[in-house]
Amino acid sequence: MGIIATIVIGLIVGAIARFLLPGEQKMGWIMTCLLGIAGSFAAGYAGQALGLYAVGQPAGFIGSVVGAIVLLFAYSKLAGGSSSGS
Repeated sequence: MGIIATIVIGLIVGAIARFLLPGEQKMGWIMTCLLGIAGSFAAGYAGQALGLYAVGQPAGFIGSVVGAIVLLFAYSKLAGGSSSGS
């Protein structure tokens, strides 16, 4: 049940991260959801490994959103997302 819950939360986290990330992200919802799931897994693992929070704590959800925002930002820059200037 833990993996399934993480995937569902990751889908929600991806949508929240995309909403919170400034600028336009030129990617579909599937990629947004996949990056949200990856951010949720990465932040969940890192936060628990560092002892910042335990499974089920609200800080884990916040960490998942931050992890997804970082991945969305990195993906948009690597994929040639929105550019300012020129």
